[in-house]
Amino acid sequence: MKFRIYYHHTDSGGVVYYANYLKFLEEARTEFFEERRLFIKELIERGILFVIARQEIDYKLPAFYADTLTVNTHMVNVSGVKIEFEYEIKNQNDKLVSTARTVMVCVDKNFKPRAIPEEIKEKLK
Repeated sequence: MKFRIYYHHTDSGGVVYYANYLKFLEEARTEFFEERRLFIKELIERGILFVIARQEIDYKLPAFYADTLTVNTHMVNVSGVKIEFEYEIKNQNDKLVSTARTVMVCVDKNFKPRAIPEEIKEKLK
C-alpha cells in the first residue's frame, strides 16, 4: 500500500511523527483483509472483532513531508485466536524506513478471546 506524506503527518521539523506509523499499519492491515474479501465492518456485525495485543516498530530512517511510502504487509502466522503480521515500510528510493510487527487477537463482543473461524483462516491463507 502506498502513502503520500502530507504536512499533517509530520512534526514541526517536517519528519513523519512516530505515532502516525500506527495509522499506516492499521490502514495496510485493513487493505490486506479486504483484498481477501474480509470486511471489518461485516466481521464486527457477526461478533468477530480483532484487537491489538502487541505492536512493535523499529525506525530505521526518517520519512519526510512529500515522501511516498510503501507498506508491504505479510501475515506470518495465524493460530487459534491470534494473527501475526510483519511489515516493511520503504520510501520512494526503496530505502527501508521502518519494520514492524503486530499481534492481533480475535475476541467476541464482550472482548473475550474466541477462536478465529475456519473460513476466515482459509481466506487469510
